[in-house]
This record gives sequence, structure tokens and C-alpha cells, in this order.
Amino acid sequence: MIPKVTKEIIDLGDGRTIEIETGKLAKQADGSVVVRSGDCMLLATAVSARTANPGIDFLPLTVDYREKFSAAGRFPGGFFKREARPSDSEILTMRLVDRVLRPLFPDDYHAETQIMIQLMSHDENVMPDALAGLAASAALAVSDIPFYNYISEVRVGRINGEFIINPTKKQLEESDIDMMIGASKDSVAMVEGEMKEISEAEMVQAIKFAHEAIIKQVEAQEKLRAALGLFNYREYEAEKENQEILERVNAFAYDKLYAIAAEASAKHERGEKFAFVKEELVATFTEEELAENGDLVSKYFSKVQKEAVRNLILDQGIRLDGRKTTEIRPIWCEIDYLPSTHGSSIFTRGETQALATVTLGTSREANVIDLPSEQGEERFYLHYNFPPYSTGEAKPLRGVSRREVGHGNLAQRALKTMIPADCPYTIRLVSDVLESNGSSSMATVCAGTLALLDAGIQMTRPVSGIAMGLISDAKTGRWAVLSDILGDEDHLGDMDFKVTGTEKGITACQMDIKIEGLAYDIMEQALKQAHDGRLHILGLLVDTIAEPKANVKAHAPKIIKFSIPKDFIGAVIGPGGKNIQNLQAETETTIVITEEGELGLIEVLGTNQAGMDKAISSIQNQTFQPTEGETYTVKVTKILDFGAVVEFVPGKDSLLHVSELDWKRIENVSDVLKEGDVIDVKYMGLDPKNKKPKVSRKALLPRPPKEEKKPEAKPNDAPKTEDKK
Repeated sequence: MIPKVTKEIIDLGDGRTIEIETGKLAKQADGSVVVRSGDCMLLATAVSARTANPGIDFLPLTVDYREKFSAAGRFPGGFFKREARPSDSEILTMRLVDRVLRPLFPDDYHAETQIMIQLMSHDENVMPDALAGLAASAALAVSDIPFYNYISEVRVGRINGEFIINPTKKQLEESDIDMMIGASKDSVAMVEGEMKEISEAEMVQAIKFAHEAIIKQVEAQEKLRAALGLFNYREYEAEKENQEILERVNAFAYDKLYAIAAEASAKHERGEKFAFVKEELVATFTEEELAENGDLVSKYFSKVQKEAVRNLILDQGIRLDGRKTTEIRPIWCEIDYLPSTHGSSIFTRGETQALATVTLGTSREANVIDLPSEQGEERFYLHYNFPPYSTGEAKPLRGVSRREVGHGNLAQRALKTMIPADCPYTIRLVSDVLESNGSSSMATVCAGTLALLDAGIQMTRPVSGIAMGLISDAKTGRWAVLSDILGDEDHLGDMDFKVTGTEKGITACQMDIKIEGLAYDIMEQALKQAHDGRLHILGLLVDTIAEPKANVKAHAPKIIKFSIPKDFIGAVIGPGGKNIQNLQAETETTIVITEEGELGLIEVLGTNQAGMDKAISSIQNQTFQPTEGETYTVKVTKILDFGAVVEFVPGKDSLLHVSELDWKRIENVSDVLKEGDVIDVKYMGLDPKNKKPKVSRKALLPRPPKEEKKPEAKPNDAPKTEDKK
């Protein structure tokens, strides 16, 4: 049967369009669409179980994004030649989509839901991650899954002051903004990106510009759903509720929880007190009541606890640890903590602590990116680790989590624009979170800055970061923006807004909003508080280390780069790499050679300067070629009857013929030169007779003046006598 295809086209206003199509592919999914822009095509499917699993009190949502190598006409790497586990880039795209969708599902919808997005066709001029959010929402829009508030995501760039929606990769290289914004028609739900030290006002302008484009994309989804005649959503079993139990829990626990929250205690102490109140509460219920409604007791206790903490902040402006809304936790920093690393630091803010280390290497240590949509290398990359002991827990270790990938990427984006383009090193920065009570990613940014400065990386400017929160009450209209949030404030609050930057402007941000309709005045207030907090933290970083160390540490590798003509690469490497391997072993260095155009780019890495100098000298000697007409200082290595052998550099010599020693005739070469003498000669080029190098000493000596010769008397030139008559 010929499928019935329904389409909607979104005009981006500059000749580009985005097309949403449904009805042709994956029709057994609850909803499926193909989103196309240029030659880029994404297939998105949405499937949700009809009933929720017993005991589940949250939304088990899975968002999966994959890029097929066939989409770009390429083979996957590896032995099996098939796509394997998701790359960091794919994970980051999954997180971008998940963070916008999740808070917009109904609070009481707990059925297993899976969104799958795959890149089927790649276009070099279209970045597919900017279409993934639209594709996911459109797949939900053409289904009966109860997702009522459609969303989209766009990328915003800015070139010469002009904003661009979904710029190409080439345009992005010229842009001073790379932001992804996710939103519904009514409100912004997610912001993430990197910037080149822009102002808070410019950031808000970019978000507003993106939101205008998103509204059009959401309207296209609404039209598509209407064209399909879809007006109803599936019915689902609502959460079990019991107003009597809620009132009972509230009456018993609210005042106690409010009082504990007002005590300004530490995380574990506060947690123990909250847990004790819960134990007391549970003890007021019979075994029969708990058997029937024990899950409701726990659920309502968490709800009342959240309400008590939020009301404390809104009523009194007091937070769980006793701080005011704008106050930053105590901070202490230390650099050069680890003796054997190339750079290290500790950054501690309240009960959050990060240990950062820097490792320096050659281009061989670059992080290789090999994806259907992107190929290249990263010369600066950051890895973030969040072990369970950082929160006092014992959990199984199951590899790097999506959260660790996301937090590490945010910190990397915050710092990378401050690494100079001419930095010779590949830099690996690792942050191990040793304690966590809120905003460990921002602690990573601060610790990373300190470690880079300690390692002698000549950062343009230091970077600091801060996480902002929001507590709001829709009924009363009250709200409070919180600076430097705790973990509990993140969990109980309405917003998590991370901002990083230098004294000149913002370098990266990440915002997740858990409520609908966040007003721009709240966002602007959050950015203002973030600016003040950032500069406060930055001052403490500068107090710890004001400038990058002038040099790398004595045990850290130094690196020197230079180039040689491409034709000499083979000679330097030698047969089977023999020459370069022997040279590395002899000089205790690492030598990397890469070909670029007509040049061979050489990197020499080592800790011993003498060994590095020797390696550099050896390579330069192998590639030495004298230039005709230039003067060189050479060493006499051998005396011959007809001249002397002179050496430019080890292994490169030439014959200085006796006739080129001086302007006067030299009978015996040894009268003028001896072995070991160092003299200057002029390179005359190749001798046209034997095609061998020709040098001259006399060409550098002043030419003696020519002697005037008296004319010789001839026999017939005798004086004549006058005949006498």
C-alpha cells in the first residue's frame, strides 16, 4: 500500500528550509518523523508503554541519538566495522534533547518512554544536533503520547554582530557565539553554549532571537498534528493520591522540617535530622496503613520537605546553610599540590571540592574525533570524574556516565577559548571531584584554571564559574535567585543556571529550567548575580596565582617546533624508522613528524634541554642545504695536496680548492690551513663541471690592486738621430 505522507515546511528566512515528514517510515512506532534540512535527514521515533510499572514514581524516559557512518558515505572504524557505543558527541546531543523534554511531560506520567533519533543522511553544511530536539518533539506530536507542550531546539551564532539560526560549521568558526537553546512556545527550558567573552545583555539577546525561531518550529508541529487529524491523547492511570494522608504528613512534619532547614547545618547533619523526622512520621502509621499507602507517605514527606525549604527561602531569605541568597560559600585554593604532575590544584567551595591535574604532550596525544558529522582533533580536552565517595555513597562503577561527559564538556568549553592558539602542547586536564554538594562542574572550571596557570600554560585570562538557582511560587508571584547553589537547592529548586567567564565576559553557560514560563526579568537578575559572584570567585583565584608561571615545571616536558622541507622527511625517519628511533633513544626525547603541504612539521618534546638541543641539531644537520652566495663558518676536517675538506655541519662537507684559498698563489695548503681550523667561506653553488658544491675563501678577502707594468723597450724603438748634411 502506498503510504500517505504528510509534510510541513519551516522557512528559516534566508533561503534554507526545514521539512518535517511523517507517514512513510517506522509506522509501528507510536510516532515517527523524518526531519530534513538540505541533504541532512534525521529519523526520530517515539514509543511509550501503555501502563507504568508498579512502584515507579518518576518518568523512565530514554533519549537515544546515533549517527550512522553510512550517512556520510564512510566505514566505521575498529575490527568489527560497525557502530558501537555512543561517542561523547552523541551523548551530549542526547542530553540536550532529554533536558528540554523531560520537565514538560505531565508530572504524573510514569510509563516507560523511549525517543530514538538517528542521522540517516549527512550534509557538510548542516549540523544535525541542532535538528535533534525538533525531530524528537515532532515524533511525540504525531503520536498519542501525552506530551502537550511541544518544543524545539536551535543553534545560534553571531558573525559581525548579526545573529544566525543554525549556522554552518564554517560560519561557526567565524562566530563569537555557539549556543543551543531549547524552548516551548511559552518559555525557554534549556540553554547551553560557549562564547568569546560576551556580556550578559548579549546573551539574553541571543536567547530571545532563538526563541522567536523556535516558536515558528513549534507552530509547524501543531499544524502537522492538525493535518493528521490528531486531537486526543491516550488515557493513562493517574498517580494514586490520598488527601487525608497528605494533610496528616503535613501536620506532623512541616514545622519540624522548616525548623531544621532554618538551623544552618551541614549536609550530612541536616540529612540525618530530616531522616529522623521521617522515621518519627512513619512510626505514627500502623503496619496496615504502611502496607497499603507506605509509598504515599514517602512521596508526601518529600513534597512537604521541599515546600518547607522553599518557603524558608521565600519567607526569610535564609538558605539551608544559613547564607543569604547572594552569598558565596567559603573558598580555599591551593596549587602545585601534586609533586609529579605537570600542573595541579585543589579548589574547595563549601562542601564541594575538585582536584585538577594537567598533562602536557605532543600532537600525538591529541584527542581524535571520528564521527560521521565531524572529523578532527582536540589539542585541549578535559575529563571529569565523579566517584561515588564524593557524596559519601558506595555504588558500583559502570564506566563514564552521561552526566560526567556533560559536566566535563561544559568545563572544557568554559576554558578552551582562553588557551592561546599558538600553545605548542596538547593539554589533557582531569578533574576528580573529591566532595560534592552542588556545582562540581563550576568547581572544575575554577580548579582547571588554577592547574593550567600552575603548569605554565599562558592563558589569555583566568576563568571562574558559578551555579545559580531559583525558588519561585506561582501562586504568590514570589521568587528568589540563589547564588552558588547547594545540591539540595538544585534538587528542590526551579532552575540550575551555570555561568563561566573572565573579567571581560561570559565564556560558557548551561541552564536547565524545571518550570514553565520563566520570565526574562528573572533570567536577567540571575545573570547579574552570577556576574557579581563570578568576579568574587575570580578574585580569590587571582590571589592564589596571579599570572601563569613563566615556564613549565622542571620535570614537565618542554616542546620546540620547527619545520623542514618535505623531501627530507624520509631521511630523518630512516628505513623502518631506524634513524628517528635511535635519535629518540640517544637524546631521551619524543619526536613527532607530520606532513603539511610542502613542509614536514617537527615537534621535539623532552625534559632535558641538552638532549633536545642535540635532537634538533641532528635533524637540522640532515636537512642542511647551503644557499648560493651566502657566507658560512666551516671547520677544516682534512688537508689535501690540492685543497682542504671543510664541514658545514656534521655529515655535510665540501672541497675548498687550493685556488680558492687566496688571491695569491698558494704552493702548500698546509702553510695556510690545518685540521680543526674554523674559517668563513662563501658558497658558490654547484660547480658546472662536476656538479659538486663549490666554496671559496678568497671571495671573502679583499682583492689586491693590480700592479701597473712599465712598457718594455723594443729594438726598433731606439732614439733616432737627425741626419747631418
